[in-house]
Amino acid sequence: MINGKEMAPAGVRPVVGRFAPTPSGRLHLGNLFCSLLAWLSAKSLGGRMVLRMEDLDPARSRGEYSEAVERDLRYLGLDWDEGGTCGGGTSGPYEQGKRSAYYQQLLERLAEKGLVYPCFCSRAELHAADAPHASDGDPIYSGRCRTLTREEMEQRARLRPPALRLRVPDEVLCFEDGHYGEMSQHLERECGDFILRRSDGVFAYQLAVVADDAAMGVTEVVRGRDLLSSTPRQLYLYRLLGFRPPVFYHTPLLLAPDGRRLSKRDGDLSLEALAARGLTGREIVGRLAWCAGLLDRPEPALPEELLPLFSWKKVPHSDICLPEGLF
Repeated sequence: MINGKEMAPAGVRPVVGRFAPTPSGRLHLGNLFCSLLAWLSAKSLGGRMVLRMEDLDPARSRGEYSEAVERDLRYLGLDWDEGGTCGGGTSGPYEQGKRSAYYQQLLERLAEKGLVYPCFCSRAELHAADAPHASDGDPIYSGRCRTLTREEMEQRARLRPPALRLRVPDEVLCFEDGHYGEMSQHLERECGDFILRRSDGVFAYQLAVVADDAAMGVTEVVRGRDLLSSTPRQLYLYRLLGFRPPVFYHTPLLLAPDGRRLSKRDGDLSLEALAARGLTGREIVGRLAWCAGLLDRPEPALPEELLPLFSWKKVPHSDICLPEGLF
């Protein structure tokens, strides 16, 4: 065991981690916290890092934000071995907005299994008062379009283009999270049939992230615990597509001093704003490392200086409220 992680036996695939930001704004401290832990987790075992832009939604993503993401990561000393807007590997392009043809191939494979069906429900119908809701506020799909006849589908298609959903089984899917331990979810009751492609033709996150992590050889995924409930859906897709899944490590969330969750709307906690206030990359890394339990005090540090100190056992499980004045 090294740094709180079991060493892989000889012959097992090498460690590959990834950064997978959505270029819809400047990175905030929560994004940077997760990026630092992802880098340390992979590099502490001699692994490699992939940078992929998750720019699926053209209405939200911009090229200038992709460039800013790369500048922000470099400012903190978080390098990557392949990917980014310049490519550099055999699985590119590393921008999801350019990979629709690949996602379509996988969608067709799932359709051939009889697991995909069109859904004509409007947003209002999905959020109807009698619809069950998951803890994050997203409705659990009732399956109302699952049993439509061909004639009914044709009638509804004249009124609106459908989204495409994946049928999930009446099954409890269990998995081991590298940080939070044993987890489980009943796919039908706690998730429901989920969208693979939106009605406007944009491929959904669940399909794209599985497709790309598999194609890019990612062996471990480090991300915020707000995505923990997505993991069973993705593991189900890995199974259906015959891909070997990565190990998942979910991190606690950073909270603003007033207890609210950070978002890209919090411009005062973006790296751009922090650098404008005179904070160096080493100072930001050191303070994030202190939040992660890797340092006894928030002193400046380079990412590579933290490698001997890194262990998932040190990282808190509860969300972390930033002390007033730390940043």
